Amino acid sequence: MDYAGKIKNALDAGDVIIIGADCEVTYSGRAESFLPSGDRIVIIKSDKSLIVHQPKGTAPVNYMKQGTVHEISENGKNILLKARNSAMKEFMEIEFSKIHFVHCQKFEDDREIELQGTEKHMSDMIMKNPGLIGNDFRPLSREEHTKYGFIDVFGHDKDNNLVVVECKRFNGDLNAVTQLRRYVEKIKALKGIKNVRGILACPAISANALKMLEDWGFEYRKIEPPKHLERHKKNQKALDEF
Repeated sequence: MDYAGKIKNALDAGDVIIIGADCEVTYSGRAESFLPSGDRIVIIKSDKSLIVHQPKGTAPVNYMKQGTVHEISENGKNILLKARNSAMKEFMEIEFSKIHFVHCQKFEDDREIELQGTEKHMSDMIMKNPGLIGNDFRPLSREEHTKYGFIDVFGHDKDNNLVVVECKRFNGDLNAVTQLRRYVEKIKALKGIKNVRGILACPAISANALKMLEDWGFEYRKIEPPKHLERHKKNQKALDEF
């Protein structure tokens, strides 16, 4: 099998190349490193980025970013792949002593990942279920614009006080409380009023953030972001727990 020719043709065609081989890897760029001979998966993507994986783990042992230039040659019985990214000042040399397989394939994929459980999804959920904030909460709008950014949910309570709700998909911290305060103070100044309630909605909150929240007269609501794609609940028992 002419593996060198197959890899070269695939590089010219812009295919994705997956190589399973015994190889050693020399790298210079972000650091200087040498990886002795061992079985690896080497992937060259259509944008010419390069990834080297070992048999275990999810993270690559080394990589080169898109725009890398690749050169294939034969070094005696071995095949040599030289990769250079001049813009990043990086160089990698992979010497294949034994190739188990080479697979080349044209891939088409222009889609972008769609995050679930974002702050936007949380504010949408609150707009549809205002009781999450309180039985007397009446939402008016979401993403209300201020000088400091967008208020996630804006509304009134039963006493007609304005209510500012700031959503955080992760645990609330001091920065989240400070951000809520900026929004509340801006609304007070814009509307010329004194009574504006501030509520931080998030799955959990740190002790010091809760203390700051209460010191400033704000409130906390424990609200989990919607997880429509979740397949495993945090409190679900594992098989060995029964």
